[in-house]
Amino acid sequence: MTEDGGRRKSAIGHRSSVVKGGTMNIAKAISILGLLVMTIAIVYAFAFGNFAVEGAWITSHPWGIVSLVDLYVGFTLFSLWIVYREKSLAAKIVWVALMMVLGNWTAALYVLLALNASRGDWKKFWMGDRAQ
Repeated sequence: MTEDGGRRKSAIGHRSSVVKGGTMNIAKAISILGLLVMTIAIVYAFAFGNFAVEGAWITSHPWGIVSLVDLYVGFTLFSLWIVYREKSLAAKIVWVALMMVLGNWTAALYVLLALNASRGDWKKFWMGDRAQ
């Protein structure tokens, strides 16, 4: 029996449930912050930007193209995780479509919902219903 009443401690000396809950709360806070920042940025771009002009500028410059390729490689990799976690074909299609259109706004929302659904269980967070 351990000195704290039988509970195992993590490598840094905290109870593992405290560590799990703490890091999950940090992940939730980062997801919420990401949603807020992305929402503000998207609203700003729609209100003050001209996608036809500015989008053409991005695609006419090599580093603009690199940035777009980088983003969509990331979106695709994140989408693979979504496809793995989700059971329903319809859910997979909707989430991947949202990912490709709204980008990391969708990623932040998906992470937040997955964190809430996991109820503190990191395995369930990463694997969804496959964790059972």
